Amino acid sequence: MTIAQQHTIDQQQPIGEWIEWLAGFGKTEDGGVTRLLYSESWKQAQLNLQQVMIHKGYEVRFDEVGNLFGRYSGTVDPASIILTGSHIDTVQNGGKFDGAYGVLASLIAVHQLYLQYGPPKKTMEVVSLAEEEGSRFPFTFWGSKWINGQCSLSDAHELVDSEGISLQRAMVEAGFGEPIPQAKSDELIDAFIELHIEQGIILENKQKDVGIVSDIVGQRRYTVQFSGESNHAGTTPMSMRKDALRLAAEFIMFISEQSEQLDSSLVATVGRISVSPNMPNVIAGGVECSLDIRHSDDSLLDKFESIINQFVQAAKQKQMEMELDCWLKIKPVHLSDTHVELAYKQAEALGLSYEKMVSGAGHDAQVFGATCPTTLLFVPSKNGISHSPEEWTDSKALEKGVELLKSQLYALAYE
Repeated sequence: MTIAQQHTIDQQQPIGEWIEWLAGFGKTEDGGVTRLLYSESWKQAQLNLQQVMIHKGYEVRFDEVGNLFGRYSGTVDPASIILTGSHIDTVQNGGKFDGAYGVLASLIAVHQLYLQYGPPKKTMEVVSLAEEEGSRFPFTFWGSKWINGQCSLSDAHELVDSEGISLQRAMVEAGFGEPIPQAKSDELIDAFIELHIEQGIILENKQKDVGIVSDIVGQRRYTVQFSGESNHAGTTPMSMRKDALRLAAEFIMFISEQSEQLDSSLVATVGRISVSPNMPNVIAGGVECSLDIRHSDDSLLDKFESIINQFVQAAKQKQMEMELDCWLKIKPVHLSDTHVELAYKQAEALGLSYEKMVSGAGHDAQVFGATCPTTLLFVPSKNGISHSPEEWTDSKALEKGVELLKSQLYALAYE
């Protein structure tokens, strides 16, 4: 499938039309998008974006894992790269805007700057990142972690999807996964800028045009297992039960109450739970649930984890067993003060109202923010809905985000 077969995109078309075009790759019956890493819809989206970049005069390349890059080389300092973009993968039956908006906005903004001002002083590069969501494989930020040297091709052998297909196999079948010989380079990512929908309701409620992010929260995800004793629901007295589900219920109430008491910005979520044997007339002998905690202060996350461990120890006094397995630990990231201040000034110059924000969701900017000066910009989300076919942002709001992105790119690449 080529760009001509799917839709013809012109730089003058509103970004809303670009988003509708990209949503055609993986479109679901109820208007959502399913574009999982290395699926056919993901592959066609990346290949068509490649054709758009070529058509617009970008120097285009893929890396080993399928990250797509389009650049305009700098005339004064070409080894310094101002990188901008986001991801194109989605959750199952997700929205049109998450990730895709940042990729398309970057493509538009960089191209418009090039047409208006000619080649930049520093290299401007747009990236369509291979993956961020972790929807197909139990690994998040595969694309950005690859760029920043935080993962390798060997990691792909151990990771499998729900059908038992390894990340390595899926990558090879999509046409990637082979080392690309590259000469040693002195190129350096001088800055990364990501434009994204908020995926929350703050900007809409406060009627702000844009959000400028100062910090991205740290995340810890756990698998929690409760072990009791299955027994007859009718003949076992309440005082003699080892009910794993009751213990799990007490735990859920405990973490909810403790998080609110510890800090109003701390969030703790149990989103998945399974019960064994899961029968109406049998006391639950085993329960497994997820736990997701987030905050911008890593020491506070440590403190909350120690509070959780107190509950684990208390469970043993009831002759019950609990295991807490932390399988994801992402540190909070404080973004570049200099670039955040620059974004404030640019928003004011453009007449845009803005909100200084802490991002409660993880983004690729979190990975880049640990290695280079990084900016994360938000535009409002209608009703705060995301990861859903109902995800929506008004075209005027999208365009305001593009204007702020252009201003930031101009300051970093041209001045």
